[in-house]
Amino acid sequence: METNGNLPFMPSRFEHRATFPAPVGTVHATLVDEAFLTARLRDIGGKGAALLDHRTSDDGADIRLRQGVDARHLPGAVRSILSGDLVVEREEHWRGRESTGRATINGVPAEIRFASRLVPKGDGTEQVVDAEVKVGIPLIGGKIEKVVAEQVTKLLATEAEYAEKWLAEHA
Repeated sequence: METNGNLPFMPSRFEHRATFPAPVGTVHATLVDEAFLTARLRDIGGKGAALLDHRTSDDGADIRLRQGVDARHLPGAVRSILSGDLVVEREEHWRGRESTGRATINGVPAEIRFASRLVPKGDGTEQVVDAEVKVGIPLIGGKIEKVVAEQVTKLLATEAEYAEKWLAEHA
């Protein structure tokens, strides 16, 4: 547990699961594909979305991207501490069928850390994401963490739906 003065900060943890009707190798190849990521950001990444860095090697893939949410679509608790739109910068580091990463939010002392793994499930694949949100703002940080966790869960579900459609059209 981290502290700020005398106030403890306990991160909010959550898990997200998504299933895909494709083998693990196909899902993995899609999730790290530059064309897929560029299209996903264009179509559902929000205001100012961009693929900032995309590198692949025999060791894996390293991805850095930006996503945006217009301020008027944010809950009041988040709007009260932001000046303007929400901008999230996210990094993912894929090694094999597992990834780790982090995301930061502009203007907020907040961080999201996550680990993801792809596992066979029946004839398809399940993606399991374990994440934690930490907001270092005394008194209201916990409330904001819950809002951020809800929004990230919705984003992950939307990204999974997009990937499923992509797989149906391109795999």
